[in-house]
Amino acid sequence: MTRAARLLQLLETLRERRTPAPGKQLAQGLGVSLRTLYRDIATLRAQGAAIEGDPGLGYVLRPGFTLPPLMFSADELEALVLGARWVASQPDDPPLATASQNAIRRIVNVLPADLRLQVETSGLFAPARSDAPPPAPWLPTLRQAIRHEHILLMDYRDEHDQPSLRRIWPFAMAFFDHARLIAAWCELRQDFRHFRADRVQSLADTGQRYPERRPALLRRWSRQHGIALD
Repeated sequence: MTRAARLLQLLETLRERRTPAPGKQLAQGLGVSLRTLYRDIATLRAQGAAIEGDPGLGYVLRPGFTLPPLMFSADELEALVLGARWVASQPDDPPLATASQNAIRRIVNVLPADLRLQVETSGLFAPARSDAPPPAPWLPTLRQAIRHEHILLMDYRDEHDQPSLRRIWPFAMAFFDHARLIAAWCELRQDFRHFRADRVQSLADTGQRYPERRPALLRRWSRQHGIALD
C-alpha cells in the first residue's frame, strides 16, 4: 500500500468511527508501527484534517470535516458507477469485484450531497451473466504480476487441449464478454502471445522481475500488432 493510499484509508477509518480509536488498533489495521501512525496523523493534521486526540487517549475525526469535494459531470459519474458495477458483477475475480465496490463507496463519501444522491440512485445497472465463468483463484496472482512486472509459470492447454508449461511476462489483460485474454511475452516462443484465461490450469508467481519494463513491452506489442495506445 502506498503512503497516499494509507493516509486515505486512515481518514476513512476515522470517518466511520463515532468514538475515539486507539492508536494501537489503527496501526494494526493499517499494518504499520505506532510511530508511523503518529507521523501519518501529524501529516493529515498539517493538511487540514480535524483529528482530535493524543497517544493513549485515541483519535477521532471531528464531525463535519470532509475532504475537498470531487467534482464530476453527470456523464462522468454515470460512467464510473456503471464501470464499477460491471466489475462487481463479474464472479471470476471476487477481490477485484470487492475493490470496485469499495472504490465507489470511497468516492461517494467525499461527494457533495447532490452528487452523492445521483450516484446512490443511479438507474444504470450491470446484471451478472448467467453463463459467467466460475471464480479463477489465480486471477489476483495475475493482476499482481502485471502490476509488479513479475515472471509467471503457467500451466496451459491450447485449443487442441495440448498441455504446456510456459514462463511468461504478463503485461496486460483484456476483459471481453466471451473470454479473458492475457497478453504476455512468452519465453518459450520468444515472442508476444495471447492466452485465453479459461485455458489456464494454474499460475505461479516466480517472484522474479522480468528484464523489460511493462510500458516498453506494451509499446513493442502495440507496434507489432498495430494497436494504438491512448
